[in-house]
Amino acid sequence: MMRFWPLGLFLALVGFLYVGLFRDPHEIPSPLIGKPAPGFNLPTLQDPAQKVSREALLGHVYMVNVWASWCVSCRDEHPLLVEFAKQHPMEIYGLDYKDTRPEAMAWLGQLGNPYQAALFDADGRVGIDFGVYGVPESFVVDKKGVIRYKQIGPFTPEALNNTLLPLLQKLNSET
Repeated sequence: MMRFWPLGLFLALVGFLYVGLFRDPHEIPSPLIGKPAPGFNLPTLQDPAQKVSREALLGHVYMVNVWASWCVSCRDEHPLLVEFAKQHPMEIYGLDYKDTRPEAMAWLGQLGNPYQAALFDADGRVGIDFGVYGVPESFVVDKKGVIRYKQIGPFTPEALNNTLLPLLQKLNSET
């Protein structure tokens, strides 16, 4: 029996590698899909006295786009979000992650502001609660406050049109 042990280990390893061939290396499943969005109550970037909370957004389908002025990929994604926000009635909340207020304000002033509100997460605690480990990342939250989709990395036109739009139509039609 001991001499078949290496063969069994080898076959198990080959099985794992075979399964890995058919997985998208960019797709990292989020443990938060299907679970309530983390609670937050953050000041807006433009007005620190004004706050937005998760509870205030219940009853709406919205997206949280995690970004930062220091993020190169965010700069690539941002024009797509600006155009998307002009063409589609979706509430997009920007989560400015581990940034400074003056740099983030200048960035939005220069590149445009697609957000219903830009929320300021200077220490990154809310981003960590969302499971963010790199920016940009985006989360679609349904009317009940449940995360239904996570986009890792920048949106592409294909992802916006083929994934996000159908999901938004579905979620907005649900009661």
